[in-house]
Amino acid sequence: MGENGFRAEAIDTTKPHPARIYDYLLGGKDHYEVDREAGEQLVAAAPEARIGVRANRAFLRRAVRHVVGSGVRQILDIGTGLPTAPNVHETALEVAPDIRVAYVDNDPIVHAHAGDLLGPDGTTGTAGITIGILLADLRDPRAILDAPEVRAVIDFDEPVALLLAAVLHFLADTDKPQEIVATLRDALAPGSHLILSHATGDFADRSGAAAVYRKATAAMNLRTRAEIERFFDGFELIDPGVAQVPFWRPDTPPPPRSHEIGFYGGVARKSR
Repeated sequence: MGENGFRAEAIDTTKPHPARIYDYLLGGKDHYEVDREAGEQLVAAAPEARIGVRANRAFLRRAVRHVVGSGVRQILDIGTGLPTAPNVHETALEVAPDIRVAYVDNDPIVHAHAGDLLGPDGTTGTAGITIGILLADLRDPRAILDAPEVRAVIDFDEPVALLLAAVLHFLADTDKPQEIVATLRDALAPGSHLILSHATGDFADRSGAAAVYRKATAAMNLRTRAEIERFFDGFELIDPGVAQVPFWRPDTPPPPRSHEIGFYGGVARKSR
């Protein structure tokens, strides 16, 4: 039994894993042959997949810079995935010092890679950053909120940026994802923000892409814009609302085929 009750044997490395597929499509190196094969099948089913994951990552960076620029100094990143340069804390540090980030993921492989961010004394070696790392599952949001690794970094009496980037589509409706988001929302102080992105089939038939993930360790559940907007209940969306990720406050010309990209993203603020 590993920390937080996870058994190493419970993670099947013979099957593709969403975080490693994502890493492969981003051009990373932390993946296996099964993940590369799944990534190529995904591109065959959804030709815009590579530009889509890159556009999603670019959206995340823009959104982080926005919320940190608004004054938030704490980030709770659930569904961290494998570290991708620049990391969330590195992006935040571009805007302001004294950043605190709690990274959460349910995959021990991701957890081990995230642990490499820390030195033996539990710090990053980068002035102005405090990081916590937790192995936990989004399906149990209360355990995340109460975890000592999170509480040591995040003060829930102060504004927090909650990141749920490309993770909720791996929860089925039976997991009650809206209730999960509501539990996290209710723990946040006024002035907190939600940064969320989610896969959709609104712009093309992506049943073939979803089929690739049915053979992986987590299935993908595509949702419509209206369904995704409901995750922001209790928050106030900032302009331009929920949009395809390349068109959420772009700071460079959107990439080719952007109108085909099946990712929505949005940022919202909790006012009370």
